[in-house]
Amino acid sequence: MSLQTEIIHELGVKPTIDPTEEIRKSIDFMKAYLKKYPFLKTFVLGISGGQDSTLAGRLAQLTMEEMREETKDESYQFIAVRLPYGEQADEEDAKAALDFIQPDVSLRVNIKPAVDAQVQVLSEAGVVISDFNKGNIKARQRMITQYAVAGERAGAVLGTDHAAENITGFFTKFGDGGADILPLFRLNKRQGKQLLQALNAPEKLYTKIPTADLEDGKPMIADEVALGVTYNEIDDYLEGKEVPAQAQEKSKRGGTRRSINVICQFLFWMIFGNNNKIKKQPSLHRDWLFFLYKIEKKTISCSKLLI
Repeated sequence: MSLQTEIIHELGVKPTIDPTEEIRKSIDFMKAYLKKYPFLKTFVLGISGGQDSTLAGRLAQLTMEEMREETKDESYQFIAVRLPYGEQADEEDAKAALDFIQPDVSLRVNIKPAVDAQVQVLSEAGVVISDFNKGNIKARQRMITQYAVAGERAGAVLGTDHAAENITGFFTKFGDGGADILPLFRLNKRQGKQLLQALNAPEKLYTKIPTADLEDGKPMIADEVALGVTYNEIDDYLEGKEVPAQAQEKSKRGGTRRSINVICQFLFWMIFGNNNKIKKQPSLHRDWLFFLYKIEKKTISCSKLLI
């Protein structure tokens, strides 16, 4: 089995999907989770205005509507939480996403005071926080807030991680990488777009340039700039296609990194190569984390935090 085939198998990505079937699968998955743990009555999710949280949010809302209909229990609710750091540039996108999602409950929590206080007390202790590190603190504060809401509302926190983020480790450890369930797992980026189209989402909600927008010094930096590779290339790889020549060359250069002796090389590097752009301009807001992965028939825990 080739490395590409093994990755696709582990992440459960299909080369083609039926969007209606995948919508049903995600909703049924979330309903099954609630039925297994009947003490849970809410799902909580941070809404950024991007494709992933918009999709997960709408699916969660549909799930709760079905649960209320089936159980006659009105306490089943979806709680959408806006988590801006002060006033963010894409605030209008988030509002548009909420208009589409139509959540049962909508909250807005400004994380700026909490983040700034954390940075300040660390400074007083002699630890100066970089803009990069502060970006990860923002992501973790958002997750703290979501769990605080869930803890008071008998809830579980949803995550927006999907196959294209999973393969690149493009998330913050204990930030957006920390959640209870992941209804978008198995989908790549373009497949998520297909689901939003099937749900009749406004086009601007799935054509927006993906960005985590975590660094003060580099606002709204695109994910693809931070990654040094496009989502189309990543999605092609996950669908079993050959990636473009440039990406293939990166893959060849990274091929020698598959040795078991190099335990903490990123799987991303194995596929797309040792990209100098990534090394010199790390993804600004992400911890690179890799869970268990098989290399040369051995299972290793391959993780590395930051470049």
